Amino acid sequence: MPIDAAKALAAEPRTGDISWTARDVQLYHLGIGAGVPATDPDELRYTLESRLHVLPSFATVAGAGVPGVISGLSMPGVEVELAKVLHGGQTLAIHRPIPVEGTATATNRLAAVYDKGKAAILVLRTEVADADGPLWTNDAQIFVRGEGGWGGDRGPATRLEPPAGDPDKVVERPIREDQALLYRLSGDYNPLHADPEFAKLAGFERPILHGLCTYGMTLKAVVDSLLGGDVTRVRSYTTRFAGVVYPGETLRIRMWREADRVRVAVSAVERGDAPVLTDTIVEHS
Repeated sequence: MPIDAAKALAAEPRTGDISWTARDVQLYHLGIGAGVPATDPDELRYTLESRLHVLPSFATVAGAGVPGVISGLSMPGVEVELAKVLHGGQTLAIHRPIPVEGTATATNRLAAVYDKGKAAILVLRTEVADADGPLWTNDAQIFVRGEGGWGGDRGPATRLEPPAGDPDKVVERPIREDQALLYRLSGDYNPLHADPEFAKLAGFERPILHGLCTYGMTLKAVVDSLLGGDVTRVRSYTTRFAGVVYPGETLRIRMWREADRVRVAVSAVERGDAPVLTDTIVEHS
């Protein structure tokens, strides 16, 4: 079979240096919709170098997204078609605030391989540290259609009970028609997000927005709405990608306060509030 779980899990971690600059941070922030209105002081924290703060979800693209989700598909024991791959979920743990500019070492390995019957899930773990110690840990859950059924571990149940009561905050965020084209300049050049023919091959009517773009837009909404715009308060952020988003749509982001965390649900307004992100939690100080 294309996925040899034992071989993949036994493979040596891959380690490499990554670096980023203020320009990379600004480009990422623009890719997730920052800068509107352009002169708003709250938005200038994301776009103006003299005031720049780093939204923690930048960790998913720092160093041009390498190592990243697509690199996990070239690990020993893994041989799958890109058109069968979807990003199933993402978990980010922040150990220290991310500096505006930096150089660090990224260690990339497959932490788990799960057999879901009709699909496989690969958990790609990236641990990043600089000279001062750990910065962040990323777990990307990669969903590979048609590659399950070998009798392996199904993995832990991750579904959560929906938040109770009405949300404490609801915001809507429009997605530009060219949002995916802008976001992909931060390093994820999967043609699924730009090439109409490839998108059709993957089963979509047209190119879809990167799940990690929605992920970043959502975290920014939580930070701006409930955390006073303070990016350093974010400790961890996890989500499950429940549905696709098309450029030009509107995200409806519902938030519930729960002690030191925020529960979040995201939907696509124009498709009857179709779920986009579920089982989403932002833990904070």
